[in-house]
Amino acid sequence: MNSKRSYNIALLVFTLPTLLFFTVIVVYPILQTFQKSFFDWDGLSTPSFIGFDNYVRLLDDDDFWVSLKNGLIFALVLVVYQIGLGTLLAIALSTKSLRGRKFFRTSYFVPVVLSGVVVSQLWIAIYNADGGLINSLFHLFGIQYEQAWLSGEHTSIWAIAFSGAWHHLGIQLVLIYTAIKSIPEQLYEAATIDGAPFWKMHWKITIPLLSETYKFCLVIAITGGLNAFQNMFVMTNGGPGNISYTLTFMMYKAAFRSGEYGYGSAAAAVLVLECLIFTILINKFIAREKISY
Repeated sequence: MNSKRSYNIALLVFTLPTLLFFTVIVVYPILQTFQKSFFDWDGLSTPSFIGFDNYVRLLDDDDFWVSLKNGLIFALVLVVYQIGLGTLLAIALSTKSLRGRKFFRTSYFVPVVLSGVVVSQLWIAIYNADGGLINSLFHLFGIQYEQAWLSGEHTSIWAIAFSGAWHHLGIQLVLIYTAIKSIPEQLYEAATIDGAPFWKMHWKITIPLLSETYKFCLVIAITGGLNAFQNMFVMTNGGPGNISYTLTFMMYKAAFRSGEYGYGSAAAAVLVLECLIFTILINKFIAREKISY
């Protein structure tokens, strides 16, 4: 009994500093955001309580619905590109017969260490309507097609999301690759003896055993897409108009440009709830049974 009590005390002592730090840095600001969302406040004067007026205003604001849609599009692109392509690349890099695996592993991670501003400027040049790389490739192959990728109503958010997905592909690749390397080789050897083709072997063995990893990767990708800000801030500044707004950009515009901190806090509160809902759903429906080898 004393041993158990001593263990609990030791556990409390070692975890309490981290819990306090997490509460001060994360939990307290979130609670403050929810509190301020019920006030009309410019950041300087005394806040005036207005109840749910900021949330009602959000629902009537066209920028909010555009931001909500763009956040989901950004998250979708991250999931498909980073997890889908990341899985294919991780499988390829885990194949022993592939030459130059170390070089490719390093190459795919290089964009991650670059500044977000640098990556955004790089893709601005690639998307440039006049002489940009993409439009130049069309001309090179004799295709008479040009597109203003960052100013088109239907292309802007997709182009920005792709640049963000490319920037952080290496993180998802490392997570998936590490998980694949932890799968026992005996499973693949048995499948090879049974005559299983290469891709069927990975479809039946690798993909199912990556369910726990995919759960974590999905949380990162979806919440990262919903929280996207830097890419559209640098590449389009939310424009033209509001076509590349996200909730984070809307929050920034309301709080730091218009001085409406209460309204900005309401947008931030919706964003927190959105991320929380997706995280709960992912944890509920994916990898509910722990896999053991």
